[in-house]
Amino acid sequence: MMLQYRLLEQHNVLSPRPLAPPQRHQVRQQHQHSTAKHQCQQQRHHNRCRPPRSFLDDAIEATPPSSPDPALVNEDLLPTPASKRTFAAADFAALWVTLVISITTYYLAASLVDMGMSWWQGVLTVFFGNLLTLVPMVLNAHPGTKYGIPFPVLARASFGIKGSNLPSLSRALVACGWFGIQTWIGGSSIHQMLQSLAGSSSNISSSSSSSVIPWLGITGMQLGCFLAFWVLQVAIIVRGIDCIKEVEKLSAPILVGLAAALLVWAVTTAGGLGPMLSAPSQFGPGMPLEGRFWQVAVPAVTANVGYWATLSLNIPDFSRYAVSQRAQLLGQAAGLPPFMALFSFIGLAVTSATVVIYGAPVVDPVRLLSHMTQPLAVCVSLFGLILATLTTNIAANVVAPANAIVNLAPRVISFTTGGLITALLGLCVMPWKLMASSGGFVNWLVGYSALLGPVVGVVLADYYLVRKRQLDVDDLYSMDPGGRYWYQGGYNVAALLAVAAGVLPCLPGLLASVGLAGSPGPVFGAIYDCAWFVGVAVSMLVYRGCMRMSGAGAAAGTGGEPGLAAS
Repeated sequence: MMLQYRLLEQHNVLSPRPLAPPQRHQVRQQHQHSTAKHQCQQQRHHNRCRPPRSFLDDAIEATPPSSPDPALVNEDLLPTPASKRTFAAADFAALWVTLVISITTYYLAASLVDMGMSWWQGVLTVFFGNLLTLVPMVLNAHPGTKYGIPFPVLARASFGIKGSNLPSLSRALVACGWFGIQTWIGGSSIHQMLQSLAGSSSNISSSSSSSVIPWLGITGMQLGCFLAFWVLQVAIIVRGIDCIKEVEKLSAPILVGLAAALLVWAVTTAGGLGPMLSAPSQFGPGMPLEGRFWQVAVPAVTANVGYWATLSLNIPDFSRYAVSQRAQLLGQAAGLPPFMALFSFIGLAVTSATVVIYGAPVVDPVRLLSHMTQPLAVCVSLFGLILATLTTNIAANVVAPANAIVNLAPRVISFTTGGLITALLGLCVMPWKLMASSGGFVNWLVGYSALLGPVVGVVLADYYLVRKRQLDVDDLYSMDPGGRYWYQGGYNVAALLAVAAGVLPCLPGLLASVGLAGSPGPVFGAIYDCAWFVGVAVSMLVYRGCMRMSGAGAAAGTGGEPGLAAS
């Protein structure tokens, strides 16, 4: 029997015939692909099953999805691998410097003086508000750094593959509003510069009423400058993300120097720091707003949190380029609260100086510069305003909505196309109405924080409480009904219910603030003053409870069977 077996083997009856060279190459490629895929799956399984690391020790696991659905992916939405990470701690700090030094930051701080605060009350309010903002900013940046995914992809884990468009577009619409505000400020600076060069001392609000366009409420010259600044931004957007990063990097030292120069001017003109910082709080004994400090301070803190509520959502769009978790944490901690407080001090001090110099607070920096008599000084200062507005607007109000719009149809929309759509939507906003008063500006901040706070709560609860910082990258790019993030037809009902529950307590105050309802009463008024915090807390509790009741939490947190997580 053994002899027969050997004879058959010698005549190639049992053993396969040798493959031709092309066939051997094809088999080798298939084997290598199969081996690489198996190793990738083993690594992901190992990462999910090993003992949990600490928050800062989580390794970068930005592996590409094995079989992504073409309807869910393009080059802008794929995970950013470790080899393409370029943001160290210093880069994050520089990014925040360019974001913080902006006209709206100055306006936010100056509004506190206009509402009755002393300079030190305003600085503490801003610092405390941004210290609170740092918490969701760092927490939400973690998945972006770990998995290299932008916010629209991260939102698929909590809201579902299709439902992720809801939070992404909500954030995008707010960014379009901000884009309009910043574009208006930049256009106002151009308009004021032209007036200074022409020898006119009038400011943007003193144009003759006869030239005002009735259905817009602004003059033709103002509209032309607004459109000119819009075109300047579009020219940067079409060059892509690399051009945006270069503009941010080069602008940071220039903006710091111009901010310092503005403070020096205020100190010199007001006769020193003493007079300009001597303006008392309007909430003290015998003052007009005696005993009403907390009625202003609480919504002011919420407004400061709401000021960055948009970025606290889409910070993964930037943290996906971080070299490590420590880099994003240290960079943001060094760049956000300290520089926000420092620049706010400049805004508060200069606004307080205008009370000494002109007898009344001048909140709008563009109007402030119109009081200067030296054309060169005015033009240099306005150039700084234009640069500050440009860098903040591009980074904060283009990247997020562009990615959100890409997420709608990745096969046909690129990042550049999404940025252009954002710019076009920004044209439809009437930002000069929002900037008409300090109260209107603060109400704008509190209002949209009431809508975005619950979204932040759902995303954080899903990543930290439900999934324990573990995501399945393959399922984030899959439309398989058995996938972990498909839920019910691509939508997670638990997330939608949690957002609705988070918005509901703030709804009476929100409707009253926009003039659609009467006074909300003391209870709902107080809730609305803390809209962001209430929305985050309520949505987190409701989402965690719904996921626990559905049984999805256990599977999601342990890397369990997809069928259970989708049930």
